[in-house]
Amino acid sequence: MTVMLRPGKLSGEIAGMPSKSDLHRLMIAAWLAGMDINGLPVISEDIAATKRCLEETYGVLNCGESGSTLRFLLPVMAAMGSNITFTGVGRLPERPMQPLIDLLREHGCVINSERLPIGISGQLKAGRFVLPGNVSSQYITGLLFALPLLQGSSEIVLGSSLESAGYVEMTLRTIEKFGIIIQKMSHAWHIDGPQKYTLPPATQLKPELDWSNAAFWLAAGVRVTGLDQNSAQPDRAIASLLENCDEMDASQCPDLVPIMAVAMALRPGKNQIVKALRLRLKESDRLAAMARNLTALGAGVTELPDGLVICGETSLRGGEVQSFGDHRIAMAMAIAALKCEQGMRLHGAEAVQKSYPAFWEDYQRLGGRVT
Repeated sequence: MTVMLRPGKLSGEIAGMPSKSDLHRLMIAAWLAGMDINGLPVISEDIAATKRCLEETYGVLNCGESGSTLRFLLPVMAAMGSNITFTGVGRLPERPMQPLIDLLREHGCVINSERLPIGISGQLKAGRFVLPGNVSSQYITGLLFALPLLQGSSEIVLGSSLESAGYVEMTLRTIEKFGIIIQKMSHAWHIDGPQKYTLPPATQLKPELDWSNAAFWLAAGVRVTGLDQNSAQPDRAIASLLENCDEMDASQCPDLVPIMAVAMALRPGKNQIVKALRLRLKESDRLAAMARNLTALGAGVTELPDGLVICGETSLRGGEVQSFGDHRIAMAMAIAALKCEQGMRLHGAEAVQKSYPAFWEDYQRLGGRVT
């Protein structure tokens, strides 16, 4: 779908939407506790993928384009001794899985491929799981869900400081809510097993509201209500980054890079994004995508191996851009369009379905001009 976006201003306020990151975690923990997950909101294609896989749990599990679904559930199904095949679409088959697959193989699993489709059988065994700290935090989350289910004690040990640490903290908060005890150490976690996922009576399954999608509205000056200021969500950093965004270290909040690149392009002077190499392995190569799009709109952008240098102005010329099939690129460009003097033509606008299906309706309701 191609949309035409006109310059303008968003105003008013909008209620925060449920956090996709928190919903993945709540849904898996609730399922492991034997609870009915139908009461949890299916807000996007990614959450639908997790729900679909949990409801099937045999044969072929289609993860869609959701990296969280695949990386969280692969260790969980391994811990349960499942004999299944994971599939996916879009860029998901290209995204790296080797470190996690190597660990699962070392601990008793038979896995037939490093890329989707991935067939898995055998029983995951407890032990010592060693990973570098700069791998996807999703690997660690998957292991934290799975290892309490095993007979015996396990450790997850990192060889360096953890990137995207807030996402692991979100996982720990969720599983501890379900009665799982994890001993946190320096660059490591100790997990005794077997443990049982249970939720205290009368505890509500209520997801946090989402800082990741709120970031786009906040960058446009819209007030987002209901956000938890004490959340572990890494994208809570958007509030401080928007106040001082000359340089952004993306290692702890990589999903903010697209919208922060837009914010930097609209702030006069030289701005830089660093430590963003993993952005090349997302739904698109987000560094290349943002460099290409912002350049097409008239911004001065230099693409580095692990970041961007952006020479900002108060407005952009406008032009024709692509979403590259990436929800966060599409939403970031919608915010950039507000300051494009000649407007913007965005191809692939339907990419927002992955995380925020109502984005375009909300954009119009807040004053955005889109056809």
